[in-house]
Amino acid sequence: GTFPFLFFKTVRMLVSALRRAAGHRAVSEVKHLAATSRVLPCLHALARPSPWGLVGRRSMFIETHATPNINSLKFHPGKPVLNAGTMDFPNRRDAMTSPLAKALFRIEGVSSVFFGPDFVTVTKAKDEMPWSDLKAEIFAAIMDFYSSGAPILQDGVDVQHADTEIHEDDSEVVALIKELLDTRIRPAVQDDGGDITFVEFDEKMGVVTVKLQGACSTCSSSKVTLKSGVENMLMHYVPEVTEVISLDDETDDENDPVMKQQKKFIEEMTGGSYKTPAC
Repeated sequence: GTFPFLFFKTVRMLVSALRRAAGHRAVSEVKHLAATSRVLPCLHALARPSPWGLVGRRSMFIETHATPNINSLKFHPGKPVLNAGTMDFPNRRDAMTSPLAKALFRIEGVSSVFFGPDFVTVTKAKDEMPWSDLKAEIFAAIMDFYSSGAPILQDGVDVQHADTEIHEDDSEVVALIKELLDTRIRPAVQDDGGDITFVEFDEKMGVVTVKLQGACSTCSSSKVTLKSGVENMLMHYVPEVTEVISLDDETDDENDPVMKQQKKFIEEMTGGSYKTPAC
């Protein structure tokens, strides 16, 4: 029919434009094709001017994966992001240590960025642009970065490593908590585009404090995951644990409708009352 014909015709025109010239001439032709094409709207990502040119872009394929957080998406560039550890960029100031994070924050609507071993999680501000408007620019920023050959982090910046390494002065209980977090819980959390790190264990109260990052830090269901998932597992394997709380920057609002729904859900599942970290 007409659609396959227009599709392949547009692709041939794009390839021809890329081969005929380099630099600004190629970019202008691609931009013209993107503006006039109805079957390849994603060409806008290639049409955005880049300080590194178009070299190396065509061989890159980026996959996207949804997360439980509707405002976060995982982007898999098909290449290593961090060799080990993770890196959280909750704001523009922190992003100054990474050329890629800084480029992503230049996109209107991006509120936070998170790096995993082989993925980049981008979180958008609530009630801002839909993902359909942001994806093309995010694709372009990631492709631009990898084609530049620049390091993911500036010199002297250390990758964040979760404090799950067992130390000689750790008690037997703390060592077991760290092992469970590292081997049973972190892989599942990273699969959802985030991370969980160990902060401390209060042996007198039996309370484990953790920190959620990436997609999990702003997810409306993170408290449910923390209580019904992380807390239940640690309490099952470590009898000394009585509660797991998250180290949040802001105190939970008990009047928030989402928090009320979460509390009700947790009480139905556990048969007990839900206590916020502030209690």
